[in-house]
Amino acid sequence: MKTTEKYGIKADAALGLWVKLARAFATFSKKSTESIRSFGLTEPQFAVLETLGHLGSMTIGTLCKKQLVSGGNMTLVVDNLEKENLVRRVHSQDDRRTIIVELTEKGKELFEAIFPQHAENITKAAYVLNDEEIETLSRLLKKLGTSL
Repeated sequence: MKTTEKYGIKADAALGLWVKLARAFATFSKKSTESIRSFGLTEPQFAVLETLGHLGSMTIGTLCKKQLVSGGNMTLVVDNLEKENLVRRVHSQDDRRTIIVELTEKGKELFEAIFPQHAENITKAAYVLNDEEIETLSRLLKKLGTSL
């Protein structure tokens, strides 16, 4: 039985949209994961390097908010990046109890080397659409994402 017959035309359209969004997300996610792994990083490690590379030094708590992950998980990711000498923890000059995470020189160099390649990989995945389609889809997805 078609979903339209059981749930109605609007539900059928919404369910179809959900399937298309899930497939598009899976495709983008796969391309992104392949790109990140080609640099020898996990997705959470890359996310930390990308966040610090674009936004600058911040506390682990702020990193957690930016990445939507728990503090325990973020601590482990930062520990592993610290072992690789890609980030370091420093005490805040304003409040010695506050720990700031920052990129090391090696971390900055890695970020600057890999992010343009990652951006190129994602651009290739997106440009099955033209400029106008990307702008329209971005606007619509933002609207959908803020409606709930």
